[in-house]
Amino acid sequence: MFQLSPDFESFREDARRMAERAFRAKAAYWDEQEEYPQENRDLLAELGYLGLVIPEEYGGAGAPVIQGTILLEEVARVCFNTALVTQLALNGPARAVAILGSEEQKRRWLPGCVSGKHLFAIGISEPGAGSAMTDMSTSATPDGEHIVLNGQKAFCTSGHLATHVFVFARWGKTQGPRGIGALMVERGTPGFEIGHPAPKMGGRGVPEVELYFDHCRVPAENLIMAGDPDSTRSFKRLMSSFGPERVGNAAMCLGVAQGAYELAKSYSLERQQFGRPICEFQGIQWKIADMATQIHAARLMIYRAATNLVDGFPDPLEAAYAKLYANEMVQRVTSEALQIHGHYGYTREFPLERMVRDSRGFSLGGGTTEILRNTIASMVCGRSFDQRRG
Repeated sequence: MFQLSPDFESFREDARRMAERAFRAKAAYWDEQEEYPQENRDLLAELGYLGLVIPEEYGGAGAPVIQGTILLEEVARVCFNTALVTQLALNGPARAVAILGSEEQKRRWLPGCVSGKHLFAIGISEPGAGSAMTDMSTSATPDGEHIVLNGQKAFCTSGHLATHVFVFARWGKTQGPRGIGALMVERGTPGFEIGHPAPKMGGRGVPEVELYFDHCRVPAENLIMAGDPDSTRSFKRLMSSFGPERVGNAAMCLGVAQGAYELAKSYSLERQQFGRPICEFQGIQWKIADMATQIHAARLMIYRAATNLVDGFPDPLEAAYAKLYANEMVQRVTSEALQIHGHYGYTREFPLERMVRDSRGFSLGGGTTEILRNTIASMVCGRSFDQRRG
């Protein structure tokens, strides 16, 4: 049986109290108004949560992956949009900079992440390169003391507000994973334009935008890792730095599912039909039992991935297991929770319909469930399956 330490359990209690007190009441508001939860981000910065996993020497708390996982779970339990904001701070570019950046870059950028002054976003996907991210065409060309960036990125979460964007690009005339590197592009850099937010199904308080780079001259000092045209090493190293993002994605699934389950269980104890609480009907009992079991299984997989680290990152196979299972689990649990509420769950007066919408996006970002299955098969079989061969 996996057991958290008393310190982590105490942290969970603190995080849950904070989330209940500060985030639950306006969770529906951010969704309905499609408004970014800036006041919640400000509070997270004030309490030190934005810098939870950033090393202490740069102003953070230096907490382990599991502690950030617990925080994400508790925030997502009451407000998915605020969890998205938290995820970007904990498992996005700031962590990559902390591991891959130079000492000068860490001191220049990370304290601003802790204070909330800096908001980092990620630019990886492109209109023609989603799951096949190694088909990306955005190019990076060294030119003296600058790197010239040309191309377009899509689905950039919080990109409309970002002060810095961690952009993946291709060095040289390469194909596949060879030659892919990354650099940091700061807002206001000439040639860098941000598109308008696109309406989406869930997570409506944290928009996604397209980014455009037209001969964008980025200072060479912002280079995180140059692409190696002769090998895949730079790409593999960059991708490993975003391993915690998959665990964070799974943790948010866990939080949303836990919140939906608690609402459904409470409702089943109170709702009367045919002269008795609906929890007394076997059809409802089985739904509650299945939900509880799936949440329990997901929690064990996620916590295992968050504690089994390889070179400071979650084990890739454990992270893939956790994200795949959690992505599909949250859709089942939220759907069943809505079903238990009957037509009330289908109305916007209850949070279930919002939870169903929010849960759908988990299996698209950070590796689709189809790609995760390919990844898991490759790792357990000990070979690489070339998707281009069909």
